[in-house]
Amino acid sequence: MRRRLSWLVLLSAATVITALFLAKKVHATPADGFVGTTLALGRFGVIDVTNVSVPANTSNIDPSRVWLSFEKTQGQSDVYVQSNVWQPGGSTGWHTHPGHSLIIVTAGTITAYDGHDPDCKPHVYTTGMGFVDAGGHHVHIIRNEGSEVAQTIAVQTIPANGTRRIDANDPGNCLFQ
Repeated sequence: MRRRLSWLVLLSAATVITALFLAKKVHATPADGFVGTTLALGRFGVIDVTNVSVPANTSNIDPSRVWLSFEKTQGQSDVYVQSNVWQPGGSTGWHTHPGHSLIIVTAGTITAYDGHDPDCKPHVYTTGMGFVDAGGHHVHIIRNEGSEVAQTIAVQTIPANGTRRIDANDPGNCLFQ
């Protein structure tokens, strides 16, 4: 019985050591070559905005004329205006935000990657382009893969007194790190 028990202990120890050896180390990824600066911060009460521009004749709608915009919050919100700068090769690190962001590229080129995309498809944005970061559980990383400094302005809406940026673990879908 003692011999069988020692084999089980040895086998269990070998299994644990093998699992630890093969396990992928997952950790938060800090920003590198990236600086975000708050230009403005405003506290808002309840936001309840609706904008609709639809032609009167809805049976024959020109899709270029349809425009809908809704934003509704309960409680107070903080709205940030951020200036973000990436040096060549710089990265935000994997992260998310509790609310959405509207991002405008003001210089250079940035490349965004989504943590949930198993193919790690790059989304490239150049000067004058804009995009939306949905926030919530949308883990992402934004990188400057070019040779020039890249800059954006971001407008972010989050719950009042919330943490604006939440670092996230590397989801393991992109091999550039």
